[in-house]
Parts: sequence; structure tokens; C-alpha cells
Amino acid sequence: MLSLEGVYAGYDDALTLHGVSLEVKRGEMVAMIGANGAGKSTTLRTICGFLRPKRGSIEFDGHSIAGLTPDRIAALGLVHVPEGRRVFPDLSVEENLLAAAYLLRDRREVQRRLAEVVERFPWLRERRKQPAGTLSGGEQQMLAFGRAMMTGPKLLLLDEPSLGLAPRLVGEVMRSVKMFRDAGVTVLLVEQNANLALRLADRGYVMETGAILMQGSGAELLANEHVRASYLGARRNAPQH
Repeated sequence: MLSLEGVYAGYDDALTLHGVSLEVKRGEMVAMIGANGAGKSTTLRTICGFLRPKRGSIEFDGHSIAGLTPDRIAALGLVHVPEGRRVFPDLSVEENLLAAAYLLRDRREVQRRLAEVVERFPWLRERRKQPAGTLSGGEQQMLAFGRAMMTGPKLLLLDEPSLGLAPRLVGEVMRSVKMFRDAGVTVLLVEQNANLALRLADRGYVMETGAILMQGSGAELLANEHVRASYLGARRNAPQH
């Protein structure tokens, strides 16, 4: 469904990505883990059109999308939920949801999607008139998910959905991420909490210094010694004397 081959990209004249190749198949949840500055968010920004690749190819659902504008890419069904939620703080919860469906001409379809979103996130109905800026960080993340669902995505790019949230909210956010996959939405998840991400994911990629270091199933990467030592807080076996 999504394929990157040999993608180089960056900011101004500095390259951040060095030949990134990855694949996300329809219906999968794929996690991308790595340290801060490894290039994970840059990869998502390049996929969704905010950065143009210097070299390489990006294909989505049978279309070459390298170099397309973000709005044209989003219209194909590839939806980016960026780090930091970025809801409209002065608009109500309901207005935020409806704003996400601005391209839809069919009002009945808009209402159908709205009903589906509030069924999945019932508290949104209760808070529908409340300004989004007054919500907690976790609630704003759920609203960001609801806005993404209003667009009718084929593939969701989720960038650090648990970042900055209290531990008690992280599990709730991750349950919502799993809900997308269970609903048949394909997901590419960038997440600092590597343990949670790999437990949710069908497959994963490990990124270091702008390149893919390794890949495998979520279970394989969870069991990998380098991944455990570098990203899961596990200590390597001490040498025997």
C-alpha cells in the first residue's frame, strides 16, 4: 500500500534521510522506532508532502506521490496526525471534527462519519460544545484521532501519539491506536515508547541516523538484543569472569 525506495530528504542542504526504504501493507500496523533525531518524523513529513525527497521513490495505493502537495496526498487517503496534537484551541470539539471534513460535499456522509467518531469516542459527544483548548493533553490526542477519522483515511501516519502524556493516559491512547487497526485502517506509527509500539505492531523498523538499521515482526524486534539494550531499557548480559 505504501512503499519507499531509497529516499533521501532533509532540510535546506542538509540531508536527514539516507536511502530509506520501507513498506506498509494494507491492513497492517507498522511501528518505526529510534532515538530522538534518528529521522522518524522527517520520514513521515516526507511521505505526506511537507518535505520533497531529493532522491528516491514514494508510492501510495498505486500512485507515485513524491513531490505532490500535502493536500493532494491527503485527498488520496493518506492522513498525518502530527506530534503535539495541534487541534484548533478556540474552536469547539464538534467544530474541530467538522473542520476535518471540509473537503466533503455530501452532508449526509459528514454526519455519518461524525456519528461513527462519537460512537468510538463517546466522551466527544459530551464535550462537543467545549473549546478544544480546554481539554487535557490526552483528550486533545483523542480529538486529533477523531479528526483523522473524519477524513476517511486509508492509511494513518501517527507521530508520537503518547508524547508528553501522563502514564495513566498512555494506555488509553494506545488502545485507541489499536482500535484503528481493528477497524481496518492501515497504520504507520512513530512512537518513543518502543515497548508499547512493538507490542501493538505487526512489523517494525528500527531507524538510526537517518537510515533503516533493521526490520522484523514486532515479536522479533522485542526479542532482539540490540533493540532491548538501546530502546527497551534492558541491559546486556554482563560478561562472565
